Amino acid sequence: MHIPTITRPLAFLPPLLLLLAGCATTSTAPPALKAPADPVALSAALNRISWGVNTSTYRQAEKIGYSAWLERQLHPGAAVLPAAAQAQIDAMTISQKPLPQLVQELEQQRRDYDKAMVDDDAKKAAQRAYQQEMSRLAKEAATRSLLRDLYSPNQLQEQMTWFWMNHFNVHQGKSNLRVLVGDYEEQAIRPHALGKFRDLLASTLHHPAMIRYLDNEQNAANRINENYAREIMELHTLGVDGGYTQNDVQQLARILTGVGVNLGDKTPDVRRDKQSQYVRKGLFEFNPNRHDYGDKVFLGQTVKGRGLAEVDEALDRLSRSPATARYVSRKLAIYFVADEPPPQLVERMAARFLSSDGDIAAVLRTLFDAPEFTQSLGKKFKDPVHYVVSAVRLTYDDKIILNAGPMLGWLNRMAEPLYGRQTPDGYPLMAPGWDSPGQMITRFEIAKAIGNGNAGLFKTEGAQPLEKVAFPQLANALYYQSLQTSLAPATRQALEQAASPQEWNTLLLSSPELMHR
Repeated sequence: MHIPTITRPLAFLPPLLLLLAGCATTSTAPPALKAPADPVALSAALNRISWGVNTSTYRQAEKIGYSAWLERQLHPGAAVLPAAAQAQIDAMTISQKPLPQLVQELEQQRRDYDKAMVDDDAKKAAQRAYQQEMSRLAKEAATRSLLRDLYSPNQLQEQMTWFWMNHFNVHQGKSNLRVLVGDYEEQAIRPHALGKFRDLLASTLHHPAMIRYLDNEQNAANRINENYAREIMELHTLGVDGGYTQNDVQQLARILTGVGVNLGDKTPDVRRDKQSQYVRKGLFEFNPNRHDYGDKVFLGQTVKGRGLAEVDEALDRLSRSPATARYVSRKLAIYFVADEPPPQLVERMAARFLSSDGDIAAVLRTLFDAPEFTQSLGKKFKDPVHYVVSAVRLTYDDKIILNAGPMLGWLNRMAEPLYGRQTPDGYPLMAPGWDSPGQMITRFEIAKAIGNGNAGLFKTEGAQPLEKVAFPQLANALYYQSLQTSLAPATRQALEQAASPQEWNTLLLSSPELMHR
């Protein structure tokens, strides 16, 4: 993976930032806290479970109590966003048109251009327009995702949506996935983010984004493509050490034959004795003509050849395997606790995974109630998405941004754009992937842009942009009153020496405490 390297020497940074930069590369995270015995501990717990604590989240948890707040996060109702944020989402094309209609209109546009255009320049221009429209739709999806991260009351659901999008990663740069990723996140991932793992796994398997990304369209009887089958076992369920063999990969690939995508409005000519087995749901298609109906031996047991039901049987075995319980639990513990999570915690989570039939919320409850979770608060280094979203949430609270473009640009600069991981393993969840000097300098520049109030978050795009004044007053935020007591002496010293409110904001957003969660 490419990590952008900033060549600007550290000597050009202001002295106070240098002080904080030194802190950022050493072990200066706040000491372990017991959540939520006091305001500092409550803030630390909320900061880990949400996309970053802010005044609104703190007030809500303080009002109803931490236990009730956590219960609402684990079992959320429908998310009601602030009207101004919801209006931005409602105005998007991806909100107004269902995916099949969107895809068919784009495909028809591409075909019409190919037929009508007679000269090469016109065809190139038409192709550019087609590509630009797909990029615009992907940007809508990324903007919608960030708006939910910033303002949804269901903060844990949004964190888990990002986690599972990363776990079941697809890359928007392949084929026409730019038009598919928004629906993948909205329909396949978010509704199951805190539900049963079996349902989530099946939902990703039935979505055209995953089928296309991992080449299962090319997987057919006597023309086996093992790509998707291998990643299901290695990355999605059992893990690379999960005890499966190369033969299991080949057998699962045979089971998956016939699972594909149909972007058009025509039904294939299925042979008469298998016509009842043809399945079409949205863009998902199971085509019996392409399926291998022979029996298979998968994970030591026979799977009778009978069509799409074979896939359900395989998913049952995979999702209920002890290896899957350990693999998924450890990954959740890495995300929420530590780069090297305590094995005893992972074992308890895996046991809950198995006893609850893969209930994700139940597994997370085990994690959040664990002393290892409390002891880890404030020590987990933020990846770029966590840093950017938490900085904006802290700075502007419930003031709705008008333009997510700067945030998308920052994530691009730090090599963690939404839907941008090319390989199926997803972005790294550990600090070494994100704490290089180049990354840190970029964060300081982002902190300065936000702290000065000129990041462009409140200025719309277009020929006649609208702009609202939104100078951050971080020192006045209610949350800061609880944060300040947990700041390290070096951070407090740096803040005391700030020459202006802008510099004070920048220093706080650059502090080691804001780099961790």
